Amino acid sequence: MDSPPDSGRIRLPQPKNSAGRSLPVAISVGVGLGALVIACLVIPYAWYPLIAVAMGLATWEVTRRLGENGYDIQFPVLLLCGQAMIWLSWPFGATGLLSAFGVSVLVTVVARLFHHGRTVKPENWLRDAGISVFVLCWIPLCGGFGAMLSLISSDEVSGWAFIGSFMLCVVASDVGGYASGVFFGSHPMAPAISPKKSWEGFAGSVVFAAVVGMVVMVTLLKYDDPVHYLLGLGFGAGLSLCAILGDLVESQFKRDLDIKDMSAMIPGHGGMMDRIDGMLPAAMLTWVMLNAIS
Repeated sequence: MDSPPDSGRIRLPQPKNSAGRSLPVAISVGVGLGALVIACLVIPYAWYPLIAVAMGLATWEVTRRLGENGYDIQFPVLLLCGQAMIWLSWPFGATGLLSAFGVSVLVTVVARLFHHGRTVKPENWLRDAGISVFVLCWIPLCGGFGAMLSLISSDEVSGWAFIGSFMLCVVASDVGGYASGVFFGSHPMAPAISPKKSWEGFAGSVVFAAVVGMVVMVTLLKYDDPVHYLLGLGFGAGLSLCAILGDLVESQFKRDLDIKDMSAMIPGHGGMMDRIDGMLPAAMLTWVMLNAIS
C-alpha cells in the first residue's frame, strides 16, 4: 500500500493566532529603529538627546489622545517639566531627576488650577491634575532612568554596555512573547485588559529574556562568577515582567480611551508609546538593579 505523499516530511508548527500587523513593515521599521539606537550608542553624547526627543513625542501622543477624550491636559507644561527632569539627571543624577520631578508635580497641579484664569472655577481639576502627574511618572520619570543608564560605569564596562544589556533583554522579552503567543497561545492571561496576551506568550517572554539576561551579564557586563549567572537570569526575568506590566498599563489606557494605537507615527508599530511602553518601567528597574550589583 502506497504511503501518503506527505509522510516522512517534517511539519513546522503553524501559527495559531494572527500577529495583527503587517509583519514585513514592522520588521523593516524595527531594524531601522535598532540602527538608530546603535548609532546613538556609538556617537558620543547622543543618548540623552535621543531619550529627550522620544519622551517629548510620547508625551505629545498621550496628551493629544487625552485631549480628544475630554481631558484638559496642559501639554506645554508637561513637556517642559519632562524635559527638565531628563536633562537635570545628566549633571546631577538621580538627585536631579527626582528633585525636578517633585517640582514638576507642584507646577503641574498649580498650573491646572489656574488653567482658565483666576476668575473661572476649575472643572475636573482633581481628575486632570491626577492624570497629569501620572503622565509625568509614566513617561519622563521612567525615561530619565533610561537616560541615566549611560552614566553607569565600572572599571571594564562603559555606559553603552549597560544600555545594550537593557535593550537586548526587553527585545528578547518581546520576541519570545510574540513567537510563543502566535504559535502556542491558547490561554488568555488578562482578557479584560489585553485579549491577545496569553500565558504561553508570557512564559516565552520570561524564559527568553532570562536566558538573554544571563548571556549579557557574562558577555557585555563581564561578570563571570556563578552568582552572577543567577543574577543574570533574575535580571532578564525581572525586565520581562516590567515590560509585560508596562504593556498591560498602556493596553488599559487605550481601552479606557477606546483607541487601537496612540498614533500612526511609526509604521507597523503604531505610536511612540506603542513601541516603548514596556521599555519605560524596565528602564527604571535596570537602573536600580545595575547600580546595586555594579
